[in-house]
Amino acid sequence: MESLSKEEIEQALTSLNGWAHDDDKVCKKFEFNDFKEAMGFIVKVGFEAEALGHHPNLYNVYNQVTIGLQTHDAGNKVTSKDIELAKAIESIL
Repeated sequence: MESLSKEEIEQALTSLNGWAHDDDKVCKKFEFNDFKEAMGFIVKVGFEAEALGHHPNLYNVYNQVTIGLQTHDAGNKVTSKDIELAKAIESIL
């Protein structure tokens, strides 16, 4: 799978509120009311990721979840699979 150019990534992110391109990944920090709500979100993300066969980097601290997306098979770069998963994650909210 081919990685996207910086311009392609930035264009794709215009429709993804709050997502940023940083350090060869697209990422976003989510904040919830409490730990339980954050964990529920992580579980939902897990189901979406499994359905797409593409797995994010997830970081949780209490009520905050940070998600980083990059494609390992493309040399840890951003591909269309990452953008597709970001859109699926946004649909969860």
